[in-house]
Amino acid sequence: MKEFWDSLKKKVKEKTASKDEVLLYQKLGKAMRLLSANPRHTGLHTHDIESLSKRYEMKVWESYLENNKPAAGRLFWVYAPNQNDITIIGLEPHPNAKKNAYKKITLSAVDGEEK
Repeated sequence: MKEFWDSLKKKVKEKTASKDEVLLYQKLGKAMRLLSANPRHTGLHTHDIESLSKRYEMKVWESYLENNKPAAGRLFWVYAPNQNDITIIGLEPHPNAKKNAYKKITLSAVDGEEK
């Protein structure tokens, strides 16, 4: 995620980002600011995802980048490597399928450990 963010930030700064990339940069930046100030901010609609928590053997949280839009962006994150640290481990569109919706979501490893 850090590499993705740095790349996006660079494109926006150099004015080589597409319109969609600029919009994503703005939404992601806002979500990260809200998340760092208060992970339970009402605008983020933060909640844990039980199926991902079981798969990755740590509580995985989902926060909204946007809402009421097809394939609305979602941030997936964990409290790691320390209890008060937030590590973003995924940026995905909201899964559309109702049953087993999160099976298709693949998240980044924390501290280089893949599960």
